[in-house]
Amino acid sequence: MHRRTITFSRNVFLPLTTVCRNRCGYCCFRTPVQEGCILPQEDVERTLRAGAALGCTEALFTFGERPEDEPGFLEMLRPLGYATILDYCEAMCRKSIGYGVLPHTNAGILTFGELERLREVNASMGLMLETTAAIPAHATSTGKDPATRLAMIEDAGKLRIPFTTGLLLGIGETMADREDSLLAIRDLHKRYGHIQEVILQNFCPKPGTPLEGAPVPRTDEICATIRLARDILQPEIAIQIPPNLTDASLLISCGVDDLGGVSPLTIDYVNPEHPWPALEELKTIAGGAELRERLCIYPRYIERGWYPADLQPLINRLGQTVKARRSGR
Repeated sequence: MHRRTITFSRNVFLPLTTVCRNRCGYCCFRTPVQEGCILPQEDVERTLRAGAALGCTEALFTFGERPEDEPGFLEMLRPLGYATILDYCEAMCRKSIGYGVLPHTNAGILTFGELERLREVNASMGLMLETTAAIPAHATSTGKDPATRLAMIEDAGKLRIPFTTGLLLGIGETMADREDSLLAIRDLHKRYGHIQEVILQNFCPKPGTPLEGAPVPRTDEICATIRLARDILQPEIAIQIPPNLTDASLLISCGVDDLGGVSPLTIDYVNPEHPWPALEELKTIAGGAELRERLCIYPRYIERGWYPADLQPLINRLGQTVKARRSGR
């Protein structure tokens, strides 16, 4: 009998800014423009150096969507020597490559041209769809318009960017809405073939937010959603759950393929109250399945050459590194 495989990526999490134009009803990541709202370059480089020393292969760059729309943000950014947050992100992605860590950027809504630009310094990129439903939690969030998000995911497909998307469970959507969201992702992948993985992330209530008293999705409900995703999505798309937000060991048998990026160094800045499991704990979570480390770009996209030519040496080297770790060398 073939042994199941559960994959994960060893990463560092780098939130370049917490300023965001959106006002989601469940978010504690966003902050107003204030001192400390931009991660300094020296901190980025310190984290990249330490992450590389710990064997991390992925740098997850994220930041609030369109922070320049918030009054005062540009006045905070310009003294750092950058005109826009994308300028800063591109520069930090190049630093990441220099330290030997593959960049993966999740920057919120980007135009086709902005995606094309960041594609040149990223091995993969991502954007959570969250839901195709119009929900109260997104009423004051311009960037959470489902059509806008689907259009960006489609643009990523046109550009052949290996892509991560996903659903946020428990923010006011129904199971029928989840089905509709999964069907939309399936159809985009059918046209472009660029979806690496779909994250099914359960909402975690945050004190002081409008949804602080909302019910948390139950394990059986999450399991039913995983099974639904496995039925709808193409077999090559990995179903991912965050191992720090659920009792992941109970969900593996529901159809999970991947545990996402797990950091031995940085916290989960979106859910800081939920620490990552130690890398050794992932073996317990995987149960009887084989736990296998991967890069942030999946093998089939490496084989197709869906990455910037400048990244080929690093992808090859890190691919050999994770292969050696799997074999114990």
